[in-house]
Amino acid sequence: MIHDTIEDFAAALPPMSALAGLDLGTRTIGVSVSDSFRSVATPLETIKRKKFGVDAAELRAILEKRAIGGIVLGLPRNMDGSEGPRCQSTRAFARNFQALWPGPIAFWDERLSTVAAEKALLEADTTRKRRSEVIDHVAAAYILQGALDRMRHLDSLGKTTDEPE
Repeated sequence: MIHDTIEDFAAALPPMSALAGLDLGTRTIGVSVSDSFRSVATPLETIKRKKFGVDAAELRAILEKRAIGGIVLGLPRNMDGSEGPRCQSTRAFARNFQALWPGPIAFWDERLSTVAAEKALLEADTTRKRRSEVIDHVAAAYILQGALDRMRHLDSLGKTTDEPE
């Protein structure tokens, strides 16, 4: 099921399950994963996009192998907060993928995630070639970490992420 808010998404998650973060691009899909305590996002890999069916099969294999309980998909809003064609494409991907995978899916505002990832890689003195290889899954980790931090904040407010309100 696709959830509009991170609160609804958190309530729908199975307990003690890892999450995946996705940075959906036109040529690649950056993939990151969390630990089962949902505290740290780790960059995993970048999938080179082909056709939806091929991409979905590769993504499902990753999700099943790692027992992923939910997906946080970066939503590429415009800087003014409006949604353009890239957001529509991301939402369409989520709708299509939902038919193939039973877990909950949420969107997370990904504005500036690639910029933050690029900055971190530059500060780590990463070569240009290496940056181009890892930027998408590092950006996916920034997206997932933002959602994890928000869910942890909800926990601190007394709202549990493993039980419906």
